[in-house]
Amino acid sequence: MAKILIVDDDEPATALLYKILTSEGYEAVIINDSSRALNFARSIYPDLFLLDLMMPEPDGFKLCRLLREDPNFSESPIIILTALDDSDSRLVAFGAGANDYLTKPYNINELTQRVRALLA
Repeated sequence: MAKILIVDDDEPATALLYKILTSEGYEAVIINDSSRALNFARSIYPDLFLLDLMMPEPDGFKLCRLLREDPNFSESPIIILTALDDSDSRLVAFGAGANDYLTKPYNINELTQRVRALLA
């Protein structure tokens, strides 16, 4: 069973993602504090990350870069889930190492398809 770490400071959003992912058979783990996310990831070694961009320090862009710099996660799939729907944010996210980018509100079927594809 693949383990997915959800990093978002919006607790209702993470609760919904948890419900969606566990219903698909994934082990979902939530952290609502981005400043603790990297150390937490090192303790559980997730197979995939779902990151919000608009969080307190570090924001999702910086957290994505930090994950890519860590040898444990340099190849781990990262999906950005954010309300930012502009091309500059997309470019910065992909430049930081994101594999995929979905805007909120997202389509549940599209999200699960992209998760499945990145974990294949």
